[in-house]
Amino acid sequence: MPGDGISLAHGIGGAKDLPIPPELAILGAVAALTVSFTVLAVAWRTPRYDESKTGRPAPDWLAGVVDSAAFRIGLRVVGIVLFAYAAVAAVFGRDLLTNPVFGIFYVWWWVGLVPLSLLFGPVWKAISPVRTINLVFARLSGSDPEAGVFHYPARLGYWPAAVGLFAFVWLELVYPFSTELGPVRLWCAIYVAVMLLGGALFGSGFYERGDPFEVYSSLVAKLSVWGRRDGRLIVRSPLANLDTTLAVPGLLAVLSVLFGSTAFDSFKDSSFWVRFTQDSDISTNLLNNLALLAFCVGVGLVFLVGCVTTGVDPDTRRLELPNKFAHSIIPIVVGYIVAHYSTYLLEYGQQTLIQASDPFGNGSDLLGTGDWTVNYWLSFHPTFLAVLKVLAVVVGHVLGVIAAHERAIELLPKRHQLTGQLPLLFAMIAFTVGGLYLLFAA
Repeated sequence: MPGDGISLAHGIGGAKDLPIPPELAILGAVAALTVSFTVLAVAWRTPRYDESKTGRPAPDWLAGVVDSAAFRIGLRVVGIVLFAYAAVAAVFGRDLLTNPVFGIFYVWWWVGLVPLSLLFGPVWKAISPVRTINLVFARLSGSDPEAGVFHYPARLGYWPAAVGLFAFVWLELVYPFSTELGPVRLWCAIYVAVMLLGGALFGSGFYERGDPFEVYSSLVAKLSVWGRRDGRLIVRSPLANLDTTLAVPGLLAVLSVLFGSTAFDSFKDSSFWVRFTQDSDISTNLLNNLALLAFCVGVGLVFLVGCVTTGVDPDTRRLELPNKFAHSIIPIVVGYIVAHYSTYLLEYGQQTLIQASDPFGNGSDLLGTGDWTVNYWLSFHPTFLAVLKVLAVVVGHVLGVIAAHERAIELLPKRHQLTGQLPLLFAMIAFTVGGLYLLFAA
């Protein structure tokens, strides 16, 4: 069955890759968070990130290149070419795991967006084929691509993107036929259709809130050094960039799906869950569906409780706080993605490049990569991999604590600026313990 192959391809290893006692890793991570919070409480008592002042302009030559029409068009051409190549392989290629569509879809697109966005900023916005198609349609019809029939409702915020992201992780993690061409083609066709309809109704601004991959890429890009101020390209601290994240409705939902699905991906391979599903009279597929939903909702609820139980002024609405603090989850999400998918991206990503040279499964070598071999260096160095994974999780949480502390100083009254952060700190400690436990248990 093709569906069986994805477990092998997606299996990135867990405890066998981590020759470090889990108790030691968890204890060290909790200590790192506690020490970080203590240091921040003593040394960081005033806001440090002012969007109007932080950062410096990028070199004129670099800004000129990035802002040039030729550069923007070139990126759109790259996006369309990749889209067309994958579409041809999906339509005319063979329904086998050797079809590069699966690697392009699950590895390059989903996981690869993270390092690309960290290095270069909001990559998907620059190369998005649906944005390009919407732009071409608008030009042919003589309309403005920025303007739609309706104004996008502000109350919707990121909620359409959250739904789209959940649809993707559902297909990847629990749908039993996720590595058959039919479901992947259907998912992509629905995605393109919904995005083009959204662009027609609300203009290209719809993609900033409704395109799950653009939202995903743009949020991760908040940890890059690239930003904009008054339209000008600037270079600034990733933490200063992160502080510019807007508290848009649905932000916590998006990050809960990203974080919760990654945690579930580790959990579903744990010996406990495998035994439980095998011994249960309930369908394994149903249990996995319920568990994925529970993980995503659970992350959101833990964070929400950590935010609304803080001390605030009487005129502050507590339910607004989760979205205002949600940006602090971004480095945590990135840390877990690095820890969980690093081997998967590097090794299966190479395999995808090899397979991409033969999109039709007829023995062709269109890209000249067909005779390449996968370098398994990372898997052959388990100690290095262990340190990388634990450090990614710990650094992600420490950065999250710093981001939350900065926002607390900005929002909370002085009498609650430290004690008011304790519930959120406890929530992050819970994330740390749970995340590392699942990383070792998989």
